[in-house]
Amino acid sequence: MTRQVHFFDQPERFVAGTVGQPGARAFYLQASSRGRITSVLLEKTQVAALAERIEEVLDEALRRSGGEAPIPAVAPAELLDTAPLDLPLEQEFRVGTMALAWDARDECLVVEAQAYVEESEEENEAEVFDDENGPDLLRVRLSGAMARVFAKRALDLVAAGRKPCPFCNLPLDPEGHLCPRANGYRR
Repeated sequence: MTRQVHFFDQPERFVAGTVGQPGARAFYLQASSRGRITSVLLEKTQVAALAERIEEVLDEALRRSGGEAPIPAVAPAELLDTAPLDLPLEQEFRVGTMALAWDARDECLVVEAQAYVEESEEENEAEVFDDENGPDLLRVRLSGAMARVFAKRALDLVAAGRKPCPFCNLPLDPEGHLCPRANGYRR
C-alpha cells in the first residue's frame, strides 16, 4: 500500500487534545491549515514524552545559537490555544514512532509521527521502509514560538488527568483504588 504523508508547514494550528473523561481519555495530535484537518491517535505517555523532548530540543537550539534563534524562553501568552479539538475528529492512524529535529537553516522544529506497524512473523525486524511504501506519516514544521505553545498545552493536558494517590502515586479512580502500599486495601 502506498504511504500517505500528511505535511503541514507552519500550520494554523497544531495541538494535543483528548476525548473522554480522565482515566478513559483518548489522546490525539491534530494539525490544521486552510480547512484541512489531520488527527492521529497516540498514548498519554507519547504526548508527555513529545512535549518534554520538544522543550529540551528548543532549549538546546537556543543555547547553541547563543540566544540568537527565534525561540522564546516560555510559551507566548498571546499564542496559547485552549480550544477543543477541531471537528470532525477522524483518526488517520495510531502513532507508533515519533521523531523531532531542529532545522537550523529554516529555524523551525520538525515533528514527525509515523503510523504504528505490527510486525508479522514473516517480516524482518531490520526491514527498512522506502519513502513510497512505508507507514503513513504526519510531518509538521513549527516556529519556535508555536512549538513552545504546543509543548505547554500538551504538558497541561497530561497533568489534567486523575489525581495521584498520596501513598503510591498511582492514579486514583473515582470509585476508589487498590493501593499497593496499603496491602491492597481500598482508599
